[in-house]
Amino acid sequence: MKFLRILHAIYAITIFILSFILFFPLLLIPVFFSKHHHLVGIFNRWWSKIFFALCMFPRKIEVHSALDKKAQYIFCPNHFSYLDIPTMGLNPVNSIFVGKNDMEKIPLFGYMYRKLHITVDRGSLKSRYTTLLRSAEAIDNGKSLVIFPEGGIVSQKMPQMAKFKDGAFRIAIDKQIPVIPVTIPHNWIILPDSTILPKWGTTKVIFHEPISTLGMDSTEIEALKKKTYDVIDAELKRHHDENR
Repeated sequence: MKFLRILHAIYAITIFILSFILFFPLLLIPVFFSKHHHLVGIFNRWWSKIFFALCMFPRKIEVHSALDKKAQYIFCPNHFSYLDIPTMGLNPVNSIFVGKNDMEKIPLFGYMYRKLHITVDRGSLKSRYTTLLRSAEAIDNGKSLVIFPEGGIVSQKMPQMAKFKDGAFRIAIDKQIPVIPVTIPHNWIILPDSTILPKWGTTKVIFHEPISTLGMDSTEIEALKKKTYDVIDAELKRHHDENR
């Protein structure tokens, strides 16, 4: 059984690399022509669908409220697995990622990630501040954002989330755009952070109803964080109880 998981892991990594090479010329379009930033979300969606299909990972997407694809949102998913990144590529709304700069170390992929998305060194106060400014600018330019509010894969008691950081919610309130809680309930079982050997299972992603920030100010960041946390946490607990 372990041998088959090793073969599957090698196969999945190969598909990841080959599919990225295939999409590389297309991704150069939004790199050099920033007005076509919406193509990032479209190409992410194509790449994610191809990746999951070829890797034989079943996927299920639930959207609890009709999303206006011309509107802007900040998507806040739980983050327990590296599989969460291609999972969020299935986002029905064209978006860019705000994430740790670890991705920049991957040859070629790191260059593309840095050019198309927003990276942050969480150990640097200057980098965190610059990321807030770049995220606000991205919103001003009409983009939607995907921000993992835990700040990375940091939970020690999965599927219990770590405490949320302020950034996503500060930006949402400042720009008065909705936050969408996103639950990814199974990826931590399919591909735990401690291994590269996947297990069989269905990748599921749930886009909850938007949480409006209209009329909110900076004094309500904690309330917005709690509301978002509670929505995701309730869904994680429900799935965990069902799988026992």
